[in-house]
Amino acid sequence: MNWTLDQLRAFVVSAELGSFSAAGRRLGKVQSRISSAIADLEVDLGFELFDRSGKYPTLTEGGKELLIEATAVLNQCERLQAMAQKVSSNEETSLTIACDEAISVEAFEQLIFELGVTYPNLRLTLTNGSRDDIATAVEECRADIGIMLRYNELATSLEFESVGHVNKVLVISNQHPLAKKKTLTLKDLQPYRQLVICDRTGTGRDTPLNANHWHVDSYFYIAELIINGAGWAIVPEHIANSNWYEGRLKIYPARPLGQSVMLDIGVVKRRDKSLSPVSQWLLNQMKQFFEEEQ
Repeated sequence: MNWTLDQLRAFVVSAELGSFSAAGRRLGKVQSRISSAIADLEVDLGFELFDRSGKYPTLTEGGKELLIEATAVLNQCERLQAMAQKVSSNEETSLTIACDEAISVEAFEQLIFELGVTYPNLRLTLTNGSRDDIATAVEECRADIGIMLRYNELATSLEFESVGHVNKVLVISNQHPLAKKKTLTLKDLQPYRQLVICDRTGTGRDTPLNANHWHVDSYFYIAELIINGAGWAIVPEHIANSNWYEGRLKIYPARPLGQSVMLDIGVVKRRDKSLSPVSQWLLNQMKQFFEEEQ
């Protein structure tokens, strides 16, 4: 067979976007180049990958089967390219990390201090965000790596490596009408507003459990609003237990609400870029920290 990586890439992106013209825009090529690449690939393979009888091309049964293998080939090629770049380049002199603001401050500050001691000449840039902000920053190359809580499935261009997890809890104000109850159910909470986390743009949002809800882009701001009687929320346990809110929040288990009680925490990077020595060191330190904590 004489197929090329460009042909496979045109095929995979067209299947992902459902359009040859959209694939052309993604890959920076005119539609005719995409159509020709896929047609040549079909000739070489001996069967059609797309049914072109409708307004938009749809995968044939053979196309569906090949898509899985083609995607795997391209992913492996990206890893190979990333490894080659790693081998050929010197250790980086700068690193930009996007960090979820919900990550434990105590844990992260200690890691950053140790990073500075281990790599004293490193120029470090730290940015903060919430929810999907971190993955977006890495995908758009505004950050080399992200340290984040995983909320949703990531873009295919990204890889996530878990290092541990954080627990989620339900919180209300100590002055809330329900604060004297030992346990709370969703039925108990329905009359009161829920505060739900979202990203900085307001588009990446957690799904509310209550029709009466607000979206807020910071767990810390959510906690402050809860203390002042704005409603109830589900937040990471270490935020609820922060010294900043000591004695002002009533904490309950989140499990009775039918919610997953854990969030994965880990490092996200682009699939086409391997971890640098500094990033790998940081990942290993995070794993060690959470192993000791658990």
